[in-house]
Amino acid sequence: MIKSMTAFGRAKVEGLDKDITVEIKSVNSRYFDCTVKMPRSLSFLEERVKAYLQKNAVSRAKLDVYITVDSHENSVGTVSYDRGYAESYVAALRAMRDELGLADDITVMSVARNTEIFRTARPDLDAEAEWERLCAVLSLAVRDYDEMRTREGERIERDIKAKVEAVRAYTDEIEKISHEDTVGYRDKLEARLRAILADNAVTVDENRLLTECAIWADKIAIDEELVRLRSHFGAFYEIADGREPSGRKLDFLMQEMNRETNTIGSKANNARIARIVVNVKGELEKIREQVQNIE
Repeated sequence: MIKSMTAFGRAKVEGLDKDITVEIKSVNSRYFDCTVKMPRSLSFLEERVKAYLQKNAVSRAKLDVYITVDSHENSVGTVSYDRGYAESYVAALRAMRDELGLADDITVMSVARNTEIFRTARPDLDAEAEWERLCAVLSLAVRDYDEMRTREGERIERDIKAKVEAVRAYTDEIEKISHEDTVGYRDKLEARLRAILADNAVTVDENRLLTECAIWADKIAIDEELVRLRSHFGAFYEIADGREPSGRKLDFLMQEMNRETNTIGSKANNARIARIVVNVKGELEKIREQVQNIE
């Protein structure tokens, strides 16, 4: 199954005490790389979020996940101050003022700059309950994200398969030219050798002559490369139509197809085949670029 690594998903669930929003966006990556930005109060759930995404969203990609929580007034908690600490702090400021002859600018706002004075009391969080609430929103965002990945993957699949069929058509053309070229090369070589031997009054050993012609003709034959290239077409459809992530396998397959194409180009001593090989390599490069977008 072909799915894109580039996608976006979003979900929001409103509750009585708070609203939770999850946004997921991803781009191509060779590995799974996930960054989660979330409120500090829920930071203890970060690793569970990453594990959930790797299992249920995508096996490899660079993900950026944004989790926001809009708390209602009755769930914010209370703020108080440490009276003993504040009295000691103010006393120290006054002593410093008197001893150093400083201007008296001790005010509430100047004292408040020392954040150690304040204490924030928040309701105790139930870890499992918080995870269940967050997971419910996360699952909706993953579903939206996966739908976009699937749509994009279908578009990529159509494009890649069209290019693979173009390469298959080029392969048929190369095979036809190659067969004609091999037969013609063998006939020309045989005629050339007979002429040379006749000019030098050398008796022709028919078996040896035919054997040598066959050996040299075989050196420019590309039958094996064409057979392997055709087998790669079948492997491509098997991988692309399977249920597992296919990006890595298709990337390797493109390397193999390119290798066979290079061998065909180097062995075939024919200008027409050389031109077709250039076209094949162009199509394979386009396919390889698209494969980089696939999970």
